Amino acid sequence: FPTRRSSDLAFLGLGSNLGDRSQILCGALELLALTEGVHEIKCSAWHETAPVGGPSAQGNYLNGACDLMTILSPEQLLARCQELELLFGRVRLEANGPRTLDIDVLWYEGEERMSAALQLPHPGLEERVFVLAPLSELAPDFVLERSGETVAARAAALGFTGALS
Repeated sequence: FPTRRSSDLAFLGLGSNLGDRSQILCGALELLALTEGVHEIKCSAWHETAPVGGPSAQGNYLNGACDLMTILSPEQLLARCQELELLFGRVRLEANGPRTLDIDVLWYEGEERMSAALQLPHPGLEERVFVLAPLSELAPDFVLERSGETVAARAAALGFTGALS
């Protein structure tokens, strides 16, 4: 995939429910910031949330969001996110199962994708409070494409009251 010449805005969602969750998430962001073609990363606070779906015995997640500027293509950005997941010990054993690190490309400026590898905007973006709440710290007035609502309004419509834990 060709690298772009101008930078585009992208939103990522991050989560962890195994190991030292905060250390893993912060470590992943540090390495993401060192990635050639990625700059101006801003991150939300970490929010503790109950797991959604998957096995019932798994622990709570720490979730957050970041926005960044990049010259990487959406596919290159996804590949880098997946490299970081592996580096931090991600093993994909079952859908919605526990994980050391999960990084989703939620939205990428000017891009739509509908492939097995990448869907943009992310199909769960507008339905997951654990994604919208941290994203509302970074981009509360960003208008979501499907609902036409702002991130903050959509988070509120799904019951976010300012505290996820």
